[in-house]
Amino acid sequence: MEDYNFDLFVIGVGSGGVRAARMCAQYGARVATAEEKYMGGTCVNVGCVPKKLLSYAAHYHDDLEDARGFGWSSPGFEFSWETLIRNKEKEINRLNGIYKSILDDNGVTVYEARARIEGPHELYIDDRRITAKYILLAVGGWPWIPDYPGSEVAISSNEIFSLDSLPESITVVGGGYIALEFASIFTRLGAETSLIYRGEKLLRGFDEEIRDFISAEIGRHVDLKLEDDIVSIVHDNNELEVLLESGTRISSDTVLSATGRRPMTGNLGLENVAVQLSDNGAIVVDEQFQTAEPSIYAVGDAIDRLALTPVALAEGQIVATALFGGSSEPMNYANIPTTVFCHPNLATVGLTEQQALDKGIELDVYVSTVKQLKHSLSGRDELSMIKLIVEKTSDRVIGLHLVSPDAGELVQGFAVAMNCGARKADFDRTIGIHPTLAEEFVSMRMPRMSHAQ
Repeated sequence: MEDYNFDLFVIGVGSGGVRAARMCAQYGARVATAEEKYMGGTCVNVGCVPKKLLSYAAHYHDDLEDARGFGWSSPGFEFSWETLIRNKEKEINRLNGIYKSILDDNGVTVYEARARIEGPHELYIDDRRITAKYILLAVGGWPWIPDYPGSEVAISSNEIFSLDSLPESITVVGGGYIALEFASIFTRLGAETSLIYRGEKLLRGFDEEIRDFISAEIGRHVDLKLEDDIVSIVHDNNELEVLLESGTRISSDTVLSATGRRPMTGNLGLENVAVQLSDNGAIVVDEQFQTAEPSIYAVGDAIDRLALTPVALAEGQIVATALFGGSSEPMNYANIPTTVFCHPNLATVGLTEQQALDKGIELDVYVSTVKQLKHSLSGRDELSMIKLIVEKTSDRVIGLHLVSPDAGELVQGFAVAMNCGARKADFDRTIGIHPTLAEEFVSMRMPRMSHAQ
């Protein structure tokens, strides 16, 4: 048997890569990693963590406004972008250190450099040849900005976290979760905010009724332009003039392109092995995350399944267990909850109404639109929506959707219930906590719609 330098070499030290490296090392494997950018990958550095910290900052705008209706006044409160970014950087640096410590404490060799594949078991780092029995690609994704005149001055979600100052005005291009989140954040931090999306409603792929609802809610706070798209950006007296297909012109300090992400699979040396890529550059893998090259595996955003940090963690764990833990289980992508941290938040788990219909399932659909008790005094014109998709034959809840503050905190628990096979009858016999928004989940009795096949 050939004597390799390592049993496993992981390229990419994001969530999936670190989980796989740590677990394999704990199983007794000799593990090394390579990371050329930053410890923790997208989520820790330019994704979920800093975004959520900015979202918290934006929520204080609403909280301070709402407090007036409850007798509180807040004279002298001022927002400092510089303070927010400085404190955010401290937290990111702390997390970078934790990720490095996880690898060090488990005896993982860390190369802070780019790795390039030269063969099924061979890599080069800074002209140094390294061999490994297995290679795991956990290289993640990268923002993609379409090419049009002036597109080079648009920034991506990577750069938005390190702006020197808060823009007085910002134009956000895109209709996915990243676009909605940053539009919600910047309008509350005080920037005049426009959101441009070529579709007729926001959040393609989500439940259609929820899309209608969130499009209306987002439109209360930003200059929302649907069924329109950017044509060009022109510098004009230190401002950016954005021209849209409709002929509309918008002047902004900053243009944020939140138009998608693509797997970072270029310049990895994949042409030297049998790894196959899909049309968008994603790595093709089987149920065990093995590529067409038997010694090479891939997880996370690079395989273009579900670009969620907990999903990458689970995929990395499956690879580690399969390679060195003595067991093999396929990844279950059903009932994976997710949240969009726009304002209000949106969270969902299970099937949309249309997805259920496409599967030929007979349905009952329950919907409730409510104003939280809090807003009877705050005066805020904000609504929340709750939607349940129930399979008629089994009475199982197969889809749950919520638009409300802290939606993710609520839906996480319901995801557990749904994975346990919760039925609508289980919801109905559960006593609600009053007065809360969550009690609406257990008090809906009459379906809005029944779909019989």
